[in-house]
Amino acid sequence: MAIESQGIDLVQVVALLAAGVIAVPIFMRLKLGAVLGYFVGGIVIGPFGLGLFKEPAEALHVAEFGVIMLLFIIGLEMDPSRLWRLRRQIFGLGAAQVIICGTLLTFAGMILGLSLPVAFVVGMGFVMSSTAVVTQMLAERGELSAPAGHTAISILLLEDLAIVPLLAVVAFIAPRAETITLAERGQEIGIAVAAVAGLLVVGRFGLNPMFRFLARTRARAEMTAAALLVVLGSALLMEVGGLSMALGAFLAGMLLSESSFRHQLEADIDPFRGILLGMFFIAIGMSLDFSIIAENWRLVAVAVALFILVKSAGIYAVARFLGSDRHEAITRVSLFAQGGEFAFVLYTAATHAGIFTQEINAIFSAAVILSMAFTPVLALTVTKLMPKPVVRMDGVEHARELSANVLLIGFGRFSHVVSQGLLARGFEVSILERDVEQIRNAANFGFKVYYGDGTQLNTLHAAGAATAQAILVCINDRKDADRIVDLVQAEFPLAKLCVRAYDRGHAMDLIRAGVDYQIRETFESAMAFGEAALRELGVPDDEAAEIAADVRARDQERLELQVAGDLKSGRELIRGNAPIPEPLTKPQKTGQVFDAEADKPAEVPEPA
Repeated sequence: MAIESQGIDLVQVVALLAAGVIAVPIFMRLKLGAVLGYFVGGIVIGPFGLGLFKEPAEALHVAEFGVIMLLFIIGLEMDPSRLWRLRRQIFGLGAAQVIICGTLLTFAGMILGLSLPVAFVVGMGFVMSSTAVVTQMLAERGELSAPAGHTAISILLLEDLAIVPLLAVVAFIAPRAETITLAERGQEIGIAVAAVAGLLVVGRFGLNPMFRFLARTRARAEMTAAALLVVLGSALLMEVGGLSMALGAFLAGMLLSESSFRHQLEADIDPFRGILLGMFFIAIGMSLDFSIIAENWRLVAVAVALFILVKSAGIYAVARFLGSDRHEAITRVSLFAQGGEFAFVLYTAATHAGIFTQEINAIFSAAVILSMAFTPVLALTVTKLMPKPVVRMDGVEHARELSANVLLIGFGRFSHVVSQGLLARGFEVSILERDVEQIRNAANFGFKVYYGDGTQLNTLHAAGAATAQAILVCINDRKDADRIVDLVQAEFPLAKLCVRAYDRGHAMDLIRAGVDYQIRETFESAMAFGEAALRELGVPDDEAAEIAADVRARDQERLELQVAGDLKSGRELIRGNAPIPEPLTKPQKTGQVFDAEADKPAEVPEPA
């Protein structure tokens, strides 16, 4: 029995989910990105694949809510303080890129024989890069929090904001605008203004009280329903007002950006946003009309190549003019050269307004989709072919003929704390680091850090390892730490060797290697945290300290047994059959907990 909902039966729902679940991991494994996986999944189940969907517009209509929810979350993140911090990049770099590239792409569209209004809409649609594609690629590279990531997000924010005035321009230049009377135009503007004003009033005075009331009632499911109500209700209000549903969602997010419920709302909406946005890309893949492409393949191919080249030239020129080096400019081109999901929103609006024909929409939507599909491949190619950027060493001093009581290798949060006591006691400390940005940041806090790779023997000699009383290895890379341990033990055996262990397994390896001292990077902080939690739960101070001491002693003995390979004794201790180092002063119940590092249950005392 088929279960149908708005023309989509259960088989199609399963196919939609399966397309994402199967295709995305494969493309992620190939490092081609999730978005391309969604596209290909959509093509496979669409009219030109398995034919499970004859009318992709049905799925696209539902999946468009993914874009609406994406704009709501963008609005949530657009609090005034963040806008102010990024104002120069957003309204300087972002605006320059949109204006320059939009102008160039409009001329490119006219070269293809399009009229000025059509060329403008086509070009501006291609200007707006895919937020989903760019952020996904940055996340996969681990660069979202890096300076390059902040720059990219600033440009994307401006492009996301640009959809709002562009939709207004589309409505203004629509052919029907020539026959509409002034009174009718005034009535439309009045309805739109009233809708925006109504949303602002409700958002300012109604949303926070509503969420506070729901929070007091602890109605968790209703909180999620309320979040969806806000998104969809604001989108509906804007549609009634003749504006974009996406605009309504964005404004609702902005109104709640400084609310104390912002993070809860984002957490509630994000799963729906992720699923629906994935469906949106699948539906776009299904909508790729191969018959149109086959009939107009020369125009599609020329449009894709011309628009990517023209937009790339504009991005590169803006980046270089505003001070980026060659490597950074080319990297930005590889991220932003494609069109984006908002092109489909803009093209659909232009079609409904009579600016586009269905054929023009299909041709240039296909061009945008193909450009998005090429982006991961282009980025991979650029990464492999581009030489690594030359690191600027201005103000950074190499380690040469250093001499100190202590040589500290690696300077981050861990070693920053380690160095405090040494310096306070009057020891001379030489600090070695190979991350130039870390060195510059350390200088802001008054630390003199030298550039050098501690895994190289000549660097250790230059840093004074031969005369150091102690060598402290504080890096968080296990392989490099082991390499340094081997070098120090072979070449500088008289120095005390203290090493930061990555985890329990690494600590065991370091003990076997014979280092003078090792500590797991999170162990003591976790012990202090657990002891504090006991006190907060009403356990007396002396009892909490005894419990913490017992846990620490058990862990140490278990670690020594594991290092010695005495597995039988180790299991006995874990089960509580072996004697503990120092019994507690009062009888305690015991409870089984999970030792995350040992991967075994362990017996530890519980409060009575």
